[in-house]
Amino acid sequence: MLLAGGVNATIAVLKAVAGLLTGSSAMLAEAAHSVADTTTEGLLLAALRRSSRGPDRLHPFGYGKERFFWALIAAVSIFVSGGVFSVYEGLSTILGEGAEQTIPWVAYAVLGVSFLLEGSSLLKAIRQVRNEAAEERVGFFRLLRTTDDPTVKTVFFEDSAALVGLLLAFAGVGLHQLTGAALWDGIASLLIGLLLAGVAFVLGGTNKGLLIGRQADLRMVRAIRRSLEDRAEIDAVVDLLTMQLGTDSVLLCARLDFEDTLGAADVERACVEIDADLRGRFSDLAEIFLEPVPRTDPVMRERVLDRYGRTLA
Repeated sequence: MLLAGGVNATIAVLKAVAGLLTGSSAMLAEAAHSVADTTTEGLLLAALRRSSRGPDRLHPFGYGKERFFWALIAAVSIFVSGGVFSVYEGLSTILGEGAEQTIPWVAYAVLGVSFLLEGSSLLKAIRQVRNEAAEERVGFFRLLRTTDDPTVKTVFFEDSAALVGLLLAFAGVGLHQLTGAALWDGIASLLIGLLLAGVAFVLGGTNKGLLIGRQADLRMVRAIRRSLEDRAEIDAVVDLLTMQLGTDSVLLCARLDFEDTLGAADVERACVEIDADLRGRFSDLAEIFLEPVPRTDPVMRERVLDRYGRTLA
């Protein structure tokens, strides 16, 4: 990731120089795009390092959600340092006179080199997503929608937007050269800004959900429920709560109605065995809380109905 950040920083400098030499607002927008990408790489690196710390007294559930926080900050960075600047440059060129285009071949050369580097990075991101999708036994796009690792999604969307942005800049510079109208350059810059704003919105929404406390993958939740229902000591699963504590880290709270023939010592022993069995089957379970409750309790039943709706319950 340090190498990717260095490459993005170098590309940002080249694009900025090309933008100043050619007078292209689209190239300046792409420079801002690469600055946003460089910042994102740094923030994701911080996310990976800080989220790997173990639990302590102040944070008994660990620091896993730091990955979600820094990924959210990365989304904000993409919007502020990339999207806002690009939109401003685009509108300034469209509404103003626009700079006269000079030595456009410099822009083409920088865009060509950038396309090769960004394309290589995107291929690596695609391979990573495909490998993880294969491990999870889900489709490519489903993994992007449901993954609990925001860094994977951020890198994929960032690299995809980088290639689209380069194509928009190429079109803007080319049409400006062909027509002599800076309007096309401004439109390309504006579209790059809107592209970055859209990517930031998607990534921000994903990380917001994870920070608030999204439940674990539904397939995992269903498998846990089946595992609990199959145990002889349990008469009914009254409630099942899960929350992502971090990437590959899940908190589970299960409210269980045990068989009435079990004594207190039997229930305690059963809870220990259930905990061990669940941890053996589901490696993502970091914390497990089991609470014996009667399924006929009206307060508990109403609470479950309020959360999930009467039809689902």
